Amino acid sequence: MSWGTELWDQFDNLDKHTQWGIDFLERYAKFVKERLDIEQNYAKQLRSLVKKYCPKRSKDEEPRFTSCLSFYSILNELNDYAGQREVVAEEIAHKVYGELMRYSQDLKAERKHHLQEGRKAQQCLDHSWKQMDNSKKKFERECKEAEKSQLTFDRLDNDINATKSEVEKAKAQLYLRTHMADESKNEYAAQLQNFNADQWKHFNNAIPHIFKNLQDMDERRTVKLGETYRSFAEAERRVIPIVSKCLEGMVSAAKAVNERKDSAIVVESFKSGFDPPSDFPFEDFSQNLSRTGSDGTISNTPKGERDRDGAPGPRSDPKHQMSRTKNKLWRFGKKPKAPSLEDFSHFPPEQRRKRLLQRIDELNKELQKEMDQRDALNKMKDVYEKNPQMGDPSSLQPKISETICNMEKLRSEIHKNETWLSEVEGKQSSRGDRRHSADNHHQTPQGRESPEGSYTDDTSQEHHTPHRRPSPAQPGNPNPPNPDPHEFDDEFDDDDPLPVIGHCKALYSFGGQNEGTLVMAEDEVLYIIEEDKGDGWTRARKQSGEEGYVPTSYVEITMEKNSKGAVTYI
Repeated sequence: MSWGTELWDQFDNLDKHTQWGIDFLERYAKFVKERLDIEQNYAKQLRSLVKKYCPKRSKDEEPRFTSCLSFYSILNELNDYAGQREVVAEEIAHKVYGELMRYSQDLKAERKHHLQEGRKAQQCLDHSWKQMDNSKKKFERECKEAEKSQLTFDRLDNDINATKSEVEKAKAQLYLRTHMADESKNEYAAQLQNFNADQWKHFNNAIPHIFKNLQDMDERRTVKLGETYRSFAEAERRVIPIVSKCLEGMVSAAKAVNERKDSAIVVESFKSGFDPPSDFPFEDFSQNLSRTGSDGTISNTPKGERDRDGAPGPRSDPKHQMSRTKNKLWRFGKKPKAPSLEDFSHFPPEQRRKRLLQRIDELNKELQKEMDQRDALNKMKDVYEKNPQMGDPSSLQPKISETICNMEKLRSEIHKNETWLSEVEGKQSSRGDRRHSADNHHQTPQGRESPEGSYTDDTSQEHHTPHRRPSPAQPGNPNPPNPDPHEFDDEFDDDDPLPVIGHCKALYSFGGQNEGTLVMAEDEVLYIIEEDKGDGWTRARKQSGEEGYVPTSYVEITMEKNSKGAVTYI
């Protein structure tokens, strides 16, 4: 239906209706704005929640338990979910709320224009009606004056006492009023015709056109509302696939929880590598008591602890035995705090081994970075040498020297940590051998007797000297002999020297400050007895016979072909 034909006389009502339509659109825009604020606050609160429960941690504090890893995976998925809520809020802000506010302003301007045209057409029609009404009133007034003049003329014309001049004057007045009435009549007829024409145009052309524009405007407003309703829902629908993936990720994280793996991590994290403590020995305080067969005294000494030859052997100090035992009780109690040492010797063997492996891995990564930087600087130096206009090659030499120095420091650190690691692993393997040997000793206790026949229960002697029989205690010195400090430092204690497989010339001087390294001067010639194994160190021998490791990058190596006894390491 057309508003122009059906509602030609409802201008005021259409004015109110179009205003209500714009108010409704703005009300919906306000609803969208509040929903937008809710989405933004929701996403912000989710991100704050994730940040609260996923604080920044150092590398050593990273969780390894599957339950913790799954929880942090859920937090990551929740953070992604919050990002999708932000996407929804952004879509609603741009495609719904922003579009509604722009369209509302356009509707207001268009409605104002159409209503102004309608009021202008109404003013034109009112003006035409006033002109017609004025001409009508004038025609009515002239007709009344003409009627009065007619009555005056008739009265004087029938009056015998009236003079001829009076009659002529009345006649002229009648003629004048009659003429003016005719002119008013013609003017009124013309104005009436104009008004009727204007009125027809107003209600058949101007008003229908204006009302049609208002109708189109209102229908476009309705269509726009429908489109924004759809955009509002589409903004939510677009993120459903990603939200579903986030939820699937949470479910997968929940499935990844493994209680057995967590238990194994607990064992791995706190395993000390120590052996369980051995049994407490029986301490016989009645050995010095004299016994005779006639006193009828029954000895409380266990049979297995008596001297087999009847002669009392050297007696160990019970205080010393108890002190050694007490020193091992911290394994089951609270371990005393030890200062942090570079070689992690304050940690149990297993934990020390893990930390050394971790440090070696970090040092290797840093070394690789320095090597890459050195290669890049050398390439840049070659480019500068070929194209001097691009830069001075000598300007890169300090940086190259610094990088080489850093590499040597890192290699020295790696070598030092590898030495500690081999020491730990060697002790752990020997500890396993000692455990096996101790089991055999428990099965054959006579093997633990000293040369003088006394029973020895000093477990520390077994742990420190697995391949030696413990020496008898010396008078005045109840403590057992100290373990050999060089038991595992046999790297350079080979019986036969390694064959020479090449020679090298020192490009730089090297101080050899670390243990196992070799001091060399610039341009000094050394013999190569072992190639670089990939750690940046080459084993060399001086002419004096002194051997040690030197940095591979500090020497110019020449290998001898078909050298006898040459060894190649892969």
